[in-house]
Amino acid sequence: MKKLLAIAVIGAAAMGMAMTANAADLIKVGYAQVGHESDWRTANTKNYQDTFTEDNGYSLELVDCDNDHAKQIEAVRNFIQEGLDYIIIAPIQSAGWDTVLQEAQDAGIPVIIADREIDADESLYTAWVGTAPHDEGVTAGKWLGEQLGDKEANILQIEGSVGASAAIGRTEGFQEEVDKHDNWKILDSQSGDFTQDGGQQVMESFIKSYEGKFNVVVCQNDNEAYGAMDAMDAAGITYGVDGDVTLISYDATHDGLQYTLDGKFNLDVECNPIQAQTVSDVIQKIQNKEDYEKKTLIKDEAFNAPGIKSEFATEITKDILDKRAY
Repeated sequence: MKKLLAIAVIGAAAMGMAMTANAADLIKVGYAQVGHESDWRTANTKNYQDTFTEDNGYSLELVDCDNDHAKQIEAVRNFIQEGLDYIIIAPIQSAGWDTVLQEAQDAGIPVIIADREIDADESLYTAWVGTAPHDEGVTAGKWLGEQLGDKEANILQIEGSVGASAAIGRTEGFQEEVDKHDNWKILDSQSGDFTQDGGQQVMESFIKSYEGKFNVVVCQNDNEAYGAMDAMDAAGITYGVDGDVTLISYDATHDGLQYTLDGKFNLDVECNPIQAQTVSDVIQKIQNKEDYEKKTLIKDEAFNAPGIKSEFATEITKDILDKRAY
């Protein structure tokens, strides 16, 4: 009996050592995520959780920064103090990163900027993986010009979070196209903070000021567009393919594309949240001391409602929608 007990103890100890060794072999990654403000962000978080698993050789520490820049800086500093192997940042705002990035660099921890862009020297971070919001804004503007022809456009725009590169890029790209049309005017542009409540509140305010004066609403993500629809529904304003108002959104989440298929959204410009595998590929190349791209652009598409022919967007179908991963 004692002999069996001794064997059991030795076996348990060996298993413990193996588990410790396996844990030590995992690549420790910290992800400072923006928050949970939208369906897009939820899909992006899940994509990281599904990719950076122990089975794939990772230990992931993901911090939801709740759209608070100071909290995000604190999360990154905690990652540095913990001595993690890699830090991934989806920046809430584009400015204010130099100091903490230098701290990570001094600690010898590679930093990958994901999704959005930052205003910092490229030497301060290891790589960037993300989308091109400026191009998304240009696409929305070109599509609108194609569809309206010579007709005038009186536009209300619900922007994303103040200081976020996604909001800045979409605003600037769309404005470039607006400036090409003498009979286009942005009546007002306010932040809805990439949330449904924010989109509804801004749209309600717009309706009070501009009811009967606008024919285009541009929302910088799907959740804002849901809120804008709620506000227009309450005010009896029609929108979409059969309505008085052209409704444009960004993100192309599953629900957003369902609204596009239903003709409620005229156009939904994609911003692809499935980015984690590309980030993992960069990390693996660094681990293996292989060459890697400093910047990797995730490709996007644009989708418009059925029956609309466009050079700049794909006509949405149920088959496309059913194949969406988010």
